Amino acid sequence: MFVQLVARHLRVPGIVLLLAAGVVLGPDGFGIVRPGALGEALQTLVGFAVAIILFEGAMSLNLRRLRQQARSIRQLVTFGAAVTAVGGALAAHWILGWQWKQAILFGTLVIVTGPTVVTPLLRRMRLQRKLATVLEAEGVFGDAIGAIIAVIALEVVLSPSSEGLLHAGEALLSRFGLGVALGLVVGLVLAVLLRVGGLVPDGLQNVFVLSVVLALFQISNAVVAESGIVSAIVAGVVVGNSRTEALGELREFKEQLTTLFIGMLFVLLAADVRVEEVLSLGWPGLMTVAALMFVVRPLNVAVGTWRTGHTRNEKLFLAWLAPRGIVAAAIASLFAQELAAAGVEGGLELRALVFLVIATTVTVQGLLGAPVASFLGLRVAAASGYVILGASSLGRVLARELAAAGKDVLLIDSNPQACNAAESEGLRVLYGSALQDSVLQRARLDHREGCIAVTTNEGVNFAFARRARREYRVAKVWVAVQRGDTGVSPEMVHRMGGRVLFGAPRRLERWSQRLERGEADLRPWRPELQKGKSTASQAELVEVSDRLLPLLLLRGKKTFPFDETVALVDGDEIVGLVCDTREA
Repeated sequence: MFVQLVARHLRVPGIVLLLAAGVVLGPDGFGIVRPGALGEALQTLVGFAVAIILFEGAMSLNLRRLRQQARSIRQLVTFGAAVTAVGGALAAHWILGWQWKQAILFGTLVIVTGPTVVTPLLRRMRLQRKLATVLEAEGVFGDAIGAIIAVIALEVVLSPSSEGLLHAGEALLSRFGLGVALGLVVGLVLAVLLRVGGLVPDGLQNVFVLSVVLALFQISNAVVAESGIVSAIVAGVVVGNSRTEALGELREFKEQLTTLFIGMLFVLLAADVRVEEVLSLGWPGLMTVAALMFVVRPLNVAVGTWRTGHTRNEKLFLAWLAPRGIVAAAIASLFAQELAAAGVEGGLELRALVFLVIATTVTVQGLLGAPVASFLGLRVAAASGYVILGASSLGRVLARELAAAGKDVLLIDSNPQACNAAESEGLRVLYGSALQDSVLQRARLDHREGCIAVTTNEGVNFAFARRARREYRVAKVWVAVQRGDTGVSPEMVHRMGGRVLFGAPRRLERWSQRLERGEADLRPWRPELQKGKSTASQAELVEVSDRLLPLLLLRGKKTFPFDETVALVDGDEIVGLVCDTREA
């Protein structure tokens, strides 16, 4: 975790430093981390960790966006994967001079890319959403397909040729069939249990889902070997696309576990590889990796994106970015053990080459990914649009007015009813907890012009705005503050670098109720400036009243949220809510 903390501050791929830490702390360094001491438990530990990592990665996949890019994803993980397997095998055979069996195993091992590597890289480079969806989905689904094909290839290598080839197709279908079926059933059951309030008590939901996923992985593997990865991924997609109140907290919990497991696995697996084994590959090893990066991957993308509508620059970037991750490392370690147990030579060299692929692709593509995306014009342009926290009636009216002014607006809320109401009004909404990293990443906060927090919970508003400022570098944040003796003051908002929405603390719940009851009307008005003054503080002109709530300021063709920093000039127009009903 310390290594990942350092990597985050240095803005470099964490896996690069984790691999280095594994070497330094392992038997070739200080000898503190000794994976061999775990014995057979190492593979069990790795399997469980991979299941949780892939389940969390699958939870972040949005079905609607997957359908939009379905053809590209389908071709990349099928035809593209076949090209990679064949190309990797040919490169190992021709360049390193390996026997065909060993070369074929390498080709199947490098099919996978991995969400644990791709997702953090995409998060840093602000890639266009279409390409980000393709790369994330290729990482998740490619791991499942690549892992199963690699294991089947190992079975063929260790079996009599005729018997192994005869059962290869059957093994492939059985693993995928069982994995998909079990994953669908368990995913649907989890979604129902989490949706029906009280069936899984608060406080037990996260640990309950974790236990079920581990049980699913183990049972699926027990029925048909190596089908557990598919089960975990399918269950993750189902749960991640179901609307349950516990989903936000669940995603945050799984995200934290994934961060922990990635650190643990990369240090352990890197420590299990001897440096001399990697160095013994020499220049032919580096040439094999180069062939994989600059010949095989472009051919993969050319086949995988055939007639998909991707532009030349999009295809070039897809061809550039294909770092390998934890699944490739885990399976390579498994292969080394299985081949050694069967008395077959080449397992250690195979594992060393896979780790050389991982280290090279992560380092080179990770560090140069953002510059390449910028050169090809594929990064999101300057920050634009708003993210609004809170899809209540107050948040929705603010979103409608900003959208009417031509702004791109996305709402975030963890209340299913509020999300449904927003969607019925034609607004874009993201369901989940706004304090969870995966939700903030899906909202693409680092691409936004500003963030507006308008829930009735000012503590959540403040926490969301502070994270947007500090972690995602959002230039402008507005915080709705409750009027009265509360925990968040305007001074706290100012120190954090934010602005007070509506110009002053307000009675947020009362205004939401007024909107729902139809007691507040949306009206524009032009404030009259005092004679002899061209500007004036809004505090002098807009009364802090329970019957007036200023929302937006219109100045020429510009529209932005109303706050205490506004200096009004002639021609300004304010859009706000007016309540004529006098309450007792």
